[in-house]
Amino acid sequence: MVKSSFISILSQKDKKENKGSVEFQIFSFTNKIRKLTSHLELHRKDYLSQRGLRKILGKRQRLLSYLEKKNGVRYKKLISQFNIRESKTR
Repeated sequence: MVKSSFISILSQKDKKENKGSVEFQIFSFTNKIRKLTSHLELHRKDYLSQRGLRKILGKRQRLLSYLEKKNGVRYKKLISQFNIRESKTR
């Protein structure tokens, strides 16, 4: 795995202070998603990792929809920082 492709936007100070914030949780889920995605490119039949990836994607999606409802400006900023596609509306 290439570690340089993962996100390192938040500073060390922010990581220690705001572990419960929505932004930090989305940040950590995005890192996990990118690691699992690169793992699954090599190991296509690792079904347990695929299941874990789907669970993490759902958690991140719920957090993103929560943030969009509460504060649209922070949501747009986070989407652009992490290069995440916007969710489809139902």
